[in-house]
Amino acid sequence: MNTPFEPAVDDLLRTLAPQVLGVLTRRWGDFASAEDAVQEALLDAATQWAAQGVPRNPRGWLVQVASRRMTEQARSEQARRRREELVAGQVPTYRRSAPGADAGDEGAHDDTLALLFLCCHPVLSPASAIALTLRSVGGLTTGEIARAFLVPEATMGQRISRAKQRIKNSGVPFRMPDDAEWPTLLDAVLHVLYLIFNEGYASSTGPQLRRVELSREAIRLARAVHTLLPGNAEVAGLLALMLLTEARGPARTSPDGELIPLAEQDRGLWDKAAIAEGVALITAALPRGPVGPYQVQAAIAAVHDEAPTAADTDWPQILALYGVLARISDNPLITLNGAVATAMVNGPAAGLALLTDPPPALAGHHRLYAVRAHLHELAGDREAAVADYRTAARRTTSLPERHHLSLRAARLATRAGR
Repeated sequence: MNTPFEPAVDDLLRTLAPQVLGVLTRRWGDFASAEDAVQEALLDAATQWAAQGVPRNPRGWLVQVASRRMTEQARSEQARRRREELVAGQVPTYRRSAPGADAGDEGAHDDTLALLFLCCHPVLSPASAIALTLRSVGGLTTGEIARAFLVPEATMGQRISRAKQRIKNSGVPFRMPDDAEWPTLLDAVLHVLYLIFNEGYASSTGPQLRRVELSREAIRLARAVHTLLPGNAEVAGLLALMLLTEARGPARTSPDGELIPLAEQDRGLWDKAAIAEGVALITAALPRGPVGPYQVQAAIAAVHDEAPTAADTDWPQILALYGVLARISDNPLITLNGAVATAMVNGPAAGLALLTDPPPALAGHHRLYAVRAHLHELAGDREAAVADYRTAARRTTSLPERHHLSLRAARLATRAGR
């Protein structure tokens, strides 16, 4: 033990947690028990490493401690003998002993991607997959996840427990998918990471516009998947999309917390390093193909981010990209964004015409009214804009968005009354 405990240890534990969980799940074949054992080992590490320093092989230390917890759990159950016989039949003799605290383990095999596939398996609902991924792969505590989604910790704990039980009951194996399973399962992983990022970048409920811990965690996990699958164009596209979008974060709110639309943001506040990385990723990914929705969305984000001013935005290129996106994705929000691009190229009336018969999934959605309000405002129809801004404000569950939309309506109404 020779390294003093520093705040960076939290990052180390978060990085090692899915690796250790993968080792135990592969070794014991019991994801739920392994996850509990790893959480206990992480708590032990946070306490002991603070006093004694980080061990030379922190991963081996965690595997040893978590394995000991697994053994204790097995022995405390009435079905101990049956479980030990099952494990003995599945695990080769040379792998039944936990490694020493400072010993290497199994070639430092990284099961992070297999663990992501397990946590994001289609047998789980998106909400359950998000919670389980943040807990088991992201290393967030149940309390942190509960606070991020504005639910009681007990409720989130039950959701995570049900997700683990669902995986156990389904018999989903802990392994990398075969060729037939790969596309569906990777799509599920990317979708969960996309949802986590979106909730962090633009919170759907509550008083905060952003939950930075979620968007950063999504980027960290997407970066890990990209490291494991560097040749996958859609993985690169999703990471690029996250980086290019998150780069605008510092300019999204005023000093008093008011939301600032993209066209009005101070682009000098944007994260230039993140933009450069995102542009490089998507530039390299697009020629590899096949082109998927995350790559196209990243390309759109890159066009926005590379424009020195809002007036310099290449809207014809963005409109063409939305045409491509509409052909390969059925996401109804594409209709809204495409309508804005159409309005910027062909005029607001053309954009509004695309929203006269919106997809059923958008019926009553606050974003439909917000986009319509924006296009009515561009067209000079203040009365219609005010009405739609007010409707959008009533329907959103995000307090910052509600404040922004209400303020927009009030300002337009005041101008109209002059």
